[in-house]
Amino acid sequence: MGAEIVNLSGGVLTVKISGKLTQAEFATAQKAAGEIIGKQGKLRILVLTENFAGWERGAEWGDFSFQSEHDTNIERMAIVGDRKWEDLALMFTAKGLRKFPIEYFEPARLADARAWLAEK
Repeated sequence: MGAEIVNLSGGVLTVKISGKLTQAEFATAQKAAGEIIGKQGKLRILVLTENFAGWERGAEWGDFSFQSEHDTNIERMAIVGDRKWEDLALMFTAKGLRKFPIEYFEPARLADARAWLAEK
């Protein structure tokens, strides 16, 4: 399945990632998110992983145009997934290098992720 936008509600864009994420699927989801951000303005992102199996090997993951164009309109990002992916997911999303906070939550803490996203 890869990556897909599943919802936009209350200023929170929800993205679902499942299986092995390919660069092409990721690029498609980023394009869709960019279009939404262009229309919506500032928002927060909730990334839900389900049966996540990692990233496509050998793909070109070095395109940072989405970050350059849209990071100023992203206020926070919460990632919900299995603890074993936490370090790699935070590295992949460049936590600490982006202009907004990024936090990781285990699936049992989905409510905490949503509450954190709602904070001012």
